[in-house]
Amino acid sequence: MADPVSLGEVLSQPFMQRALLGGLLTGSLGGLLGSFAVLRQLSFFSDALGHSALLGVSLGIVLNINPTLVLIPFAVVFALLVNALVERSRLPADALLNIVYSSSLAFAVVALSLVQTYRGGIQQLLFGDILGISRGDLLLIGALALAAVAYLLLTLRAQILLTLHGDLASAFGVKTNRHQLTFIILLALVVAASIKAVGVLLISAFVVFPACSSRLISRRFPTYVLLSTLLGGGCALIGLLASGWTNLPSGPCVVVVQFSAFVLTLLLSQPLRRLATGREGDGAPSPPHSPTVLPPTPSPGAERLGIPETRPRGDLRPSVTPHGRHKRAHGSISPS
Repeated sequence: MADPVSLGEVLSQPFMQRALLGGLLTGSLGGLLGSFAVLRQLSFFSDALGHSALLGVSLGIVLNINPTLVLIPFAVVFALLVNALVERSRLPADALLNIVYSSSLAFAVVALSLVQTYRGGIQQLLFGDILGISRGDLLLIGALALAAVAYLLLTLRAQILLTLHGDLASAFGVKTNRHQLTFIILLALVVAASIKAVGVLLISAFVVFPACSSRLISRRFPTYVLLSTLLGGGCALIGLLASGWTNLPSGPCVVVVQFSAFVLTLLLSQPLRRLATGREGDGAPSPPHSPTVLPPTPSPGAERLGIPETRPRGDLRPSVTPHGRHKRAHGSISPS
């Protein structure tokens, strides 16, 4: 384990500064897009995309081309093909995605094993090497972050409607298919750009963990998205500092911190929910009525990419009274 003096020396190094900035950008971007992806039930799609990205990396290595230049177009084309395949297949979407990413991962490992000079680098591809991130990688991730924020802000109303209630979004004239496809492409680009820093096996954690942690303690959609973004970036910074302090692998350290944050929010969710319910019961002014939101109701695009509709314990969908009015679900998030 490093002492504080050596940690300070490590933090003064340019490679560590690039790693911290890259971790902040990657974690925040994963938390931002993950907050929408989780509610649209696209978590498994991001996981399949991350696993399959290794095939794109292996193609670049076999063809002796910069893997990053191959991976980004490969991820976009792969996402579009999988989307079309799931839309037209009779197989369950989760089973089809499992087949796609498992076979892609197997082909990638076989291809990399045939390249004698790259056998030692498979572990870095699987678990990431954020300490090896370059200025070019930072510029790419930064550009994607700006593009993602700009797109979500410009289409914020449509994104909220599409995320919380796909049928309602269609009724309001939102082009659900176009927005869903654009979001999938954006998610594919972010996954592809983050593979080098995070790794194939851990990329889904950067998308899922912050959003799930935020959902446990948030009641309003803007708070949920903001908290997910902050958790993503904050956990990445803490994990990287812990990695430098303990001399442990950076990617797994970040995921361990994300898991710890999830456990903490899980423990705090019930007390916070009881506190909020108690305030409403004591006559405190309640927020204006709005439909409760959170899924398991899939949006139209999510139904194509995955996950059959279920109603597990703690379902947060709005219930309807005999008079046809929505009844606020316990612990739900409102869009305002």
